[in-house]
Amino acid sequence: MAEPLPTAYLNGEFLPLREARISPLDRGFLFADGAYEVIPVFGGRPFRFGPHFARLARSLEELRMRDPLGPDGWRTVCGRLIEANGGGDQYLYVQVTRGAEYGRNHAPLPDIERTVFAYAAPLPRPSTTQLEQGAACITTADIRWSRCDIKSVALLPNVLLRQRAIDAGGSEAILLRDGWLTEASASTVHVVVDGEVLTPPNSQWILPGTTRGVVEELLLGLGIPHRATPVAEATLRAADEIWLAAATREITAVTRLDGRPVGRGVPGPAWQRTFQAFQDHIRQLAGTPW
Repeated sequence: MAEPLPTAYLNGEFLPLREARISPLDRGFLFADGAYEVIPVFGGRPFRFGPHFARLARSLEELRMRDPLGPDGWRTVCGRLIEANGGGDQYLYVQVTRGAEYGRNHAPLPDIERTVFAYAAPLPRPSTTQLEQGAACITTADIRWSRCDIKSVALLPNVLLRQRAIDAGGSEAILLRDGWLTEASASTVHVVVDGEVLTPPNSQWILPGTTRGVVEELLLGLGIPHRATPVAEATLRAADEIWLAAATREITAVTRLDGRPVGRGVPGPAWQRTFQAFQDHIRQLAGTPW
């Protein structure tokens, strides 16, 4: 993974990332008491700025926090951060924690100044090999907490699940709960069966994905049938195609699952059409207001 870009934002100040410091008493550090977003930037333009920050505001509300900046404040911060780091293709990571109080207090929740942090990094783009060969994944039990719809910084289970996939020679862990597909450790999962794309409906077990929304819009434009519906493990394993969708992963074809080929073991035709439509969409947005 490439190193982050040099300029960050912390509590109202733009500064070198290597000089950014927070208190060890910050509740994000002590309790994972915070939320975050990751926003891809194509050609200096944040992708789906509105939905990303609407989701951040919702996550904070579910954590009983008010968004400290609001859409206009975030727009200013993001624009200046992108410019300070040279524009082009990058991604932004933004995080809000409840802040730092003097001590370690479970409850009541303190009314203190929020810690607001953001930095930028080069945007990873899929290589020719990845596009031609697709990704290998494993399945594993979904061991995460019961509010996966909140984009919380409490990501230890996700990290351990992803590491399990890496240890098995894959790149992502696809999660199952009581015999039903939820999502992957850091991606939405789409399953293609008989030409129809199936995606588990949003619930407390699934993060509502912004890239998922893009995929659904593209499928509508392409005339490819799509349904939000529960997906059984047996359906997942028998799928003609499986895709992953995420902010920094775009749309990735899964070609091996638990060591077995998915479909013919190569990226399928529905993925080919949808991926190309995604690239066309990015190009059409270049230079437009955000």
